[in-house]
Amino acid sequence: MSFNRPTLSELIARDEADFSARLPGADSRLRRSVLSVLARVHAGATDGLYGALAFYARQLMPDTAESEYLDRWASIWGVSRKAAASAAGAVTLTGVAGAIVPIATELARVDGARFLTTAQAVLTADGAIVQVEAVQPGAAGVTPVAAQLTFTSPVSGVAAIGVAVAGLAGGADEEGDPTLLARLLNRIQVPPAGGTKRDFESWALEVPGVTRAWAFPGWMGAGSVGVTFVCDGRADIIPLQADLDAVGAHLEPYRPVVSKPVIFAPTPLYVDVLLRLTPDTPAVRAAVQAELADFFMREAAPGGTIYISRLREAVSLAAGEYDNRVFAPAADVTASAGFFPMLGELLFQ
Repeated sequence: MSFNRPTLSELIARDEADFSARLPGADSRLRRSVLSVLARVHAGATDGLYGALAFYARQLMPDTAESEYLDRWASIWGVSRKAAASAAGAVTLTGVAGAIVPIATELARVDGARFLTTAQAVLTADGAIVQVEAVQPGAAGVTPVAAQLTFTSPVSGVAAIGVAVAGLAGGADEEGDPTLLARLLNRIQVPPAGGTKRDFESWALEVPGVTRAWAFPGWMGAGSVGVTFVCDGRADIIPLQADLDAVGAHLEPYRPVVSKPVIFAPTPLYVDVLLRLTPDTPAVRAAVQAELADFFMREAAPGGTIYISRLREAVSLAAGEYDNRVFAPAADVTASAGFFPMLGELLFQ
């Protein structure tokens, strides 16, 4: 039987009734009665105690615990909240041979994101490659391939613009409570089993920025395990080479000696959607866009199937939608192994 917490009004009424019952001739319900004041003061203190008890009762279970207590629960099971990580990578510079770029020299992206060099670079006739790291940790520092970075202050003999030829990867925001709770519950419900498919997925999810991971036993023959993942906190969720290297390095101490993990980025399989809406308004279109994005987040998996019936259901869940007809895709979309279904272009007829 569940416990029903009394309201403040109920506590006041209870205290007034107790005073009246224990002090014959007194009436605690009079407007200016001292007993009425005492009843309200006592009821207020009691209500605060009930509130504290309700708060601590929520912390007794991991799935209702708040951040501080969730961290405590996670630490008991050996699960740590993933800290924010700074994006890093190499930037190609050009200029006069012999020119020096000091350590901690600042560069900026066109949107204002700032980066610092982590080592001194000396240019040759072919230029130089210098390692940089984002000043602000988080997914916002992840930079696409061939993006340009500009020195915030001129460096003598060095061109003002550098190029992140392979992009800058590894940036991730601090892990939120929902994903930490999901990993904790997975650890409790599915204990490590010495290198199973679920173990490899759990190990990959421990890397900052990795939000979904999949493992494929026998990926390249006996003894191999294919591991792929995505980083949903970024505009482009497909991992870069630096992300693959980070996951590979993290798995190395965990993997059984007889297992050879093959870390790879899934190949996007874009699924274009053509549909007709009733009513067809900007608000309904935006709601459909959001529902489909959430649908692909829930349902998509490398080598998986996007079921047309489930896609139609997602469209129907959009706020304000009354009727719809989906013209494309016309049937279920099944991805080949290693291909990852992603929402492509959304068109309205």
